[in-house]
Formats: sequence, C-alpha cells, structure tokens
Amino acid sequence: MKIAMLSPIAWRTPPVHYGPWEQVTSLLTEELIKNGLEVTLFATGNSLTEATLQAVCPTGYEEDKDIDAKVWECLHISECLENADEFDLIHNQFDFLPLSYSKLVKTPMVSTIHGLSSPKILPVYKKYNKHTHYVSISNADRSPELDYITTIHHGIDLSQFKFNANPQDYLLYYGRIHHDKGTKEAVEIAKALGKRLIIAGIIQDEHYFKEHIVPYLKPGKIEYIGSVGAEKRNELLANASVLLHPINFNEPFGLSIVEAMACGTPVIAFNKGSMPELIDDNKTGFLVTDIAEAIEKAKHIDSINRTACRKKVEQQFSKERMSQKYMELYKQILGSY
Repeated sequence: MKIAMLSPIAWRTPPVHYGPWEQVTSLLTEELIKNGLEVTLFATGNSLTEATLQAVCPTGYEEDKDIDAKVWECLHISECLENADEFDLIHNQFDFLPLSYSKLVKTPMVSTIHGLSSPKILPVYKKYNKHTHYVSISNADRSPELDYITTIHHGIDLSQFKFNANPQDYLLYYGRIHHDKGTKEAVEIAKALGKRLIIAGIIQDEHYFKEHIVPYLKPGKIEYIGSVGAEKRNELLANASVLLHPINFNEPFGLSIVEAMACGTPVIAFNKGSMPELIDDNKTGFLVTDIAEAIEKAKHIDSINRTACRKKVEQQFSKERMSQKYMELYKQILGSY
C-alpha cells in the first residue's frame, strides 16, 4: 500500500516545540513505515522521517516569517496532488484546501479534520462531503452538516513520557497563551489556592498575555517559562501535581491532557468539547464547570491514582492503537474502490 501523507507546513514535521497537527502526522507516518507501508511524507524540507520526504517549502512559515504562507501552501499541496497517481491513497492532514483538488484526481482521499477553525470553512467540507472521507479526532468535534467515516483519537509515543508517582507541589499550565485555552483562569485558580503555577507555551495573543498574565508573574509563585522542547516538557508534566486546562472553547482533542496523564499527572479541565472522552471524571482527573469548582477539586487532587492516569493512556491513546485504526480504515476505503 502506497500512501501520500500530506502534512501542514506551519512547522517542521515533527515540530521542535509547538505544532500538534505536525506532531500527530509524524507519529502516524513513522508507525505506518514500521508496519510495512510505503509512505511519502509531503512536509517541510527540514522535516525528519523514515518515509520518503518530498518537499518544496524549506521550513515552516511560522519558523521563517519571510515565507508567505499562502504561496507556499499552494505549492506544497499542488506538489502532492500533481503526483496523486503514484499512490493508492492520499491522507490529508492539511485542513480544507486540498479538498478542492480531490475531484481532479482518481486517487481516493481521506482527511483528518483536526478541528474546524471557523464555520466559514464549512462550505468547502460540505461540497466534497460525498466525494472524500472525513475522520473526526473526537466524537465531540463533529459538525452535524458533515458525514464522517469514523472517529480516531490521537495517539502519543508513550516511551517519551516517564511515569512519576511522586510529583512536586506545583500546578502546571501547558498550552497556547490565549483566551481559548484559559491561561487567565489558570492564574486565578493558582492565586486562590496559594499554589505555585508554571506556565509553558507559545504566546499566541500578545495583548492577552500582557494584560492578564504579566501583572501576576512572580518568581516562585506564578512563572512563565516560554515554549519548551520535549525534554523540558516531560520534566514539567511528570513533576506537576496537576495540569490545569480551564478552556473557553470546545477543544477538538487536547494532546497536552493525554501527555500529562501518560506521566501520571491528573488533569482538571472545564467540561467542554472532547474533555469527557479524554478524562474519566474522579478517576484520571476532574471535569468542572467553572473556576470555583476547579479550585475546590484541586484541593482533592491527591485522591486521583496516578497509575490509573498512565493506564488510561496506554489503553486508549497510544500511537500504536492510532496507527492500527488508520490502517484498518485505509483497507476499508480501498476495498470500496
């Protein structure tokens, strides 16, 4: 089976720091190679893979601001689709734009929808709804206006996350600094508890950061340490007593939650989007409705068994399970052609 894997080009595949779509694409690609599939990865030129790498864009446009995103996205997508007849199937990890090529080629396309960034892009998905195959990354993240062939939850490389039964006494916020992700709410929770809070992640909204986070930063109390690489990420996740995830939007998935639980770290999250599919309430963390409830639940975080958190990820969110699901899907799709 020959697969064309179309990755985004905002960041390298896999990313150095941030880049959840690229991260999942990388993990899946490498697992497919291990299972004997022939995969050509269409990604940035500096990407790292055991697959055949085909690239036109040298680096991610978020890594090099001289790269015009629209121009290089067009060149990148056309490079893949113009070679479509070399493959049995195209796996689109790139959002809606590649769909506009799908009727111009005979090769079937499956698209993992990593979240609908806006209702404004729905017309494209609706147009190609009957022609291609859509995979949702959680049951919660489905549009009633689209048909889906299946849901496949993301998986992670468990070997990269060390279990820790004896954490330190700090709270962790790990994610984009943005209203959607609830950085401000995490600060409020930490202040009310009188606990140390470490904040790690890229600043996506500079104004939000300066207004709601900077005034409360204080060494040993509330600290922002920037975006972190894999080694520091694992250290932070494993040593945290809890990961705070007080989101203000319907999160499509949430890799940081699975990564934290892989280290044994429970999660307190606002009960929105996919959170009930990732967190077993009162077993691997707490699903709450507001800041007040989060504060109260945080006082009882020691009641969560950290081993149960790790087992949850081993059973449901491994890269091996994810890749197996996708290989079954590929066979299902190709059997229908």
